[in-house]
Amino acid sequence: MAREDSVPYGRERLGQDFPWPDVAELAHSLVTEGLLEENNGTLALTAAGEARAAVLLRCHRLAERLLSDVLEVAESQFEANACVMEHVLSAEVADSICTLLGHPSTCPHGRPIPRGACCKQARRELQAVVAPLSELPVGASARIAYIATRRHERLDRLAALGVLPGTVVHVHQRRPALVVQLGETQLALDDEVAEDIFVRRLS
Repeated sequence: MAREDSVPYGRERLGQDFPWPDVAELAHSLVTEGLLEENNGTLALTAAGEARAAVLLRCHRLAERLLSDVLEVAESQFEANACVMEHVLSAEVADSICTLLGHPSTCPHGRPIPRGACCKQARRELQAVVAPLSELPVGASARIAYIATRRHERLDRLAALGVLPGTVVHVHQRRPALVVQLGETQLALDDEVAEDIFVRRLS
């Protein structure tokens, strides 16, 4: 590939202040892969490029939600980490994260998350796959997916009672108090606590 003096899409056209050899090689690579096309000195995404960009955008924004909502990483840190994660998440793992989070429509900054196959499937189902324990009806069984609380003393108390991710719970009653069964143990939980426990429904 020719260098700056003869390449039609120079850094001036791209409007970026990058070292030219890096930009030239990147542009050439993306054109070769069929993700970019050049027309009269202008670069544009191909249909394949737009599809790939949507996948990366989806992975990035789902990673942001995971880091923010579940892992409670500070906003000053989750953006940089999401930039790394977007390149290593497979479509299957991204769908699993999306399902775990209840198919969020936006990232923590309010930007839309491109829909995935799991989202289309969820729209055909009558109920969400992941929901707060407080929403389950009497008789329902579910596996704890994650516990979303910033109160470490609550996490410690729940862990001591055996309320941990992966544990199967069965809703015994909802009134006058929510009572759940974990193996041979029955626990009464406040609504506030039950709202922080997110579960995956079992058939």
